[in-house]
Amino acid sequence: MPVAFTSIEAHDRGMLDTRDGNLVYWEVRGNPDGKPALIVHGGPGGGSPSGTPKAFDPERYRIILFDQRGCGRSTPHASDPSTNMRLNTAELLLRDMEQLRAHLGVEQWLLFGGSWGSTLSVAYAERHPERVSEMVLPAFWMMGRSEVDWLYRGGVARLFPEAWERFSNGVPEDERDGDLVAAYVKLLEDPDASVRAQAALNWAAWEDAVLSLEPNGKPGPYSNHASDAVQAFARICAHYAANDGWLEDGALLRGAGRLAAIPGVIIHGRHDLSCPLGAAWEFARAWPGAELVVFDDAGHKGSAAMNRHVRAVLQRFDGR
Repeated sequence: MPVAFTSIEAHDRGMLDTRDGNLVYWEVRGNPDGKPALIVHGGPGGGSPSGTPKAFDPERYRIILFDQRGCGRSTPHASDPSTNMRLNTAELLLRDMEQLRAHLGVEQWLLFGGSWGSTLSVAYAERHPERVSEMVLPAFWMMGRSEVDWLYRGGVARLFPEAWERFSNGVPEDERDGDLVAAYVKLLEDPDASVRAQAALNWAAWEDAVLSLEPNGKPGPYSNHASDAVQAFARICAHYAANDGWLEDGALLRGAGRLAAIPGVIIHGRHDLSCPLGAAWEFARAWPGAELVVFDDAGHKGSAAMNRHVRAVLQRFDGR
């Protein structure tokens, strides 16, 4: 049975100068001569894990982590209202990833990303298929219009009417029957710090409510963060949701054929109400050779069985 590995310290780190005023934090853990693997965090705006993800064998992998623009240890931070969100789009994140690859001298890397991390990983791989050796994508999401509408414009709200009412009541009364995402974007840009803080807490509470029925995983994954991290997450997430991830609707699905030469595994929990299984099913059918593994005991937050399978897949790929 694949074991969970011990977290280890980074042996290299730095700030990638994107030349537009942003500095993107990165670090490398594990074997400097190991198989390169890039961890693409979710959110958008979630920030990379503080320790080495325990699914990766640090003796076999050169584990690369980075904080996407505006969050984690990257600067300027989205919790600062003066941060220019026009410089935070999917196109710019893709450029950052490619700049980081060149900076670290990586020819090919495995991409590991869940939720928004899977979206960004797929977008990168479809643009640079020659740079991707494999992909491992737990909790798959395409962030298309229908998926954004499901999560933030009333779809899944039918299952959580009380939480949705609280989320709706967080915006001015005259905006509650309109686009709540756009209303939250404005609140999260408000000059009043108390308004921004409350909007961020409301956003995180809604995210947590959608995951509250899952049988496994830690409770309150979005709201259990420091204030600045919550505000950055909510602001970036709302910014991307308002613009459908800055990706043309359906483009990732239409481009799935470009991944034909890339081995990939999509690992999904059947109870995932944040990123429903349908998108993973549809994309796996369009990606030649992809594997889709569904866990009946898991949702967005995973499960012990799902985590074991992730480790097994990474073990399978570590010698390729």
